[in-house]
Amino acid sequence: MVKKITFLLVIIFTVPALGFSQAIPTPAGPPPPPGLPIDNLLGILFLISLGIIYGSKKILKDSSS
Repeated sequence: MVKKITFLLVIIFTVPALGFSQAIPTPAGPPPPPGLPIDNLLGILFLISLGIIYGSKKILKDSSS
């Protein structure tokens, strides 16, 4: 009885694994187009991140007193 259960478990776990192993991977997508809008906004994004860091430091400093 134990041999039958072991054999069934091996079959149950092996068959789906064989099916998934034969799946074809999806092809790679095309490269992004040049000149995305984020290229022109890097300076603004940098300033915004500095402002967020400065503001959070100021809030934490004021809240501790």
